[in-house]
Amino acid sequence: MRNSRISLFVIFWCCIIWSFGQINKEDSPFLEEDPLDSIQSLTFLDVLEFSLIEFYKESKLDEKSDSLFYSFNYTDTDVPAFSDSIYCERILELDKKSPFTFECHPDVLKTVKYFAVNRRKFTSIVLGRSRLYFDMFEEKLAKHDMPLELKYLSVIESGLRPQAKSRAGALGLWQFMYRTGKLYGLEETSFVDERMDPELSTEAACLYLKKLHEMYNDWNLALAAYNAGPGNVNKAIRRSGGKMTYWEIRPYLPRETQAYVPNFIAMAYMLNYYPYHNIQPIEPYFYDFEIDTICIKQSVYMQSLDSVLTWPVEEIKKLNPIYKTAFIPNQESGTCINIPVPLIRDWITYEDSIYKLDSILFYKPNNVASETKGNLTNYTNDGQTHIVRSGETLSAIGKKYGVSVNDLMKWNNLRTTRLRIGQKLVVYSNKPVVASTVSSSVKFHTVGRGDSFWKIASRYGTTVKEIERLNPGVTSNNLKIGQKIKVK
Repeated sequence: MRNSRISLFVIFWCCIIWSFGQINKEDSPFLEEDPLDSIQSLTFLDVLEFSLIEFYKESKLDEKSDSLFYSFNYTDTDVPAFSDSIYCERILELDKKSPFTFECHPDVLKTVKYFAVNRRKFTSIVLGRSRLYFDMFEEKLAKHDMPLELKYLSVIESGLRPQAKSRAGALGLWQFMYRTGKLYGLEETSFVDERMDPELSTEAACLYLKKLHEMYNDWNLALAAYNAGPGNVNKAIRRSGGKMTYWEIRPYLPRETQAYVPNFIAMAYMLNYYPYHNIQPIEPYFYDFEIDTICIKQSVYMQSLDSVLTWPVEEIKKLNPIYKTAFIPNQESGTCINIPVPLIRDWITYEDSIYKLDSILFYKPNNVASETKGNLTNYTNDGQTHIVRSGETLSAIGKKYGVSVNDLMKWNNLRTTRLRIGQKLVVYSNKPVVASTVSSSVKFHTVGRGDSFWKIASRYGTTVKEIERLNPGVTSNNLKIGQKIKVK
């Protein structure tokens, strides 16, 4: 089925390319000096990007897993159980394909059953998150000629959450302590902590794990040293009488490390055999191919990106977990950030406006007057009251009244450009404003495969919070294909 989809995709684009080849230069709308040229080109690019994303998404689907789900005829509430012999048979199958020693130890069986019964939701969540990170993990591991199974280590370390922090202070997908992270090139400043950067921390984890394997020539021992530190592993080796395998020295390791490798094996089992346990992935917030990078020319606050691009600060942080605050510093080596593909065009169009707004909001000269109404020289009336409606921004309100965003913020003592529905703003303007008719029509979206609140919000130019407000009781995690939700 996948091959047939790929064939259709190739045929489709071959037809498109052939069609463009048949257009004479004299007749080509893309070569005429027409004001619609850029719009047509951008529309074509949108179609191209959407088609590619949908193709990648379909190609990402695990058809083998889907067919298994259908063949089992499970209901939503089924929690399958198997005999120990079947669990062991599957674990030994993993062992045959791996340089790790995957033993069917009683503690491994106990942990597998725990994940399969008591922590099913956790497995669903990490299966979804894996679609954002696992390709990158495998690329880094392959570059260093390391076992691809090491990708499962991040699951038991952080649950695939870049901002996960332990009580001891370990941080990121790979849970680096400050000193270890710094030793492997992960820097920290007042604004940035590279332990939370997925790519940089993965590269550091590869280097560290590779070094540990060189020390012990055994991947299970390398895992133990990653968790407890080489010092504790060396003590356990001495106490065991010089044994050099994980299972032989395990009784002499710290209690947490005694559970560490069984947890790793159990999670490797779950992420390979989840269909057999009726566990389905929760769709990720976004896929790796749905994001791109842009490079900034100067430092900027996330609130300024939010104001101009309608890209909520919370979502900016999710895509760029390296930042400790809402400030994005422009470093000497250059700074690039992750951004959803649908916002690339707006970034290109409004980049200069973002910097200008940012300088107004956050870099005001010291001699700027701080009086509430600002300079009212150009305004002769006593002010009007504007009530904020759904979807309105300060920029749109300013255009409506012929005033600047800076003026609106000064007149209303605003420290941020975020507005709430029903908020009252005072506006000083001579410009007559014609009352607009507010449409009461309700707009719906039919949920498709892979939809999330974030994707739907991006499509309709709204926010996740607004969709949540319009659909009480509905969350991104419980969306169903064919379900209708309000977007306006």
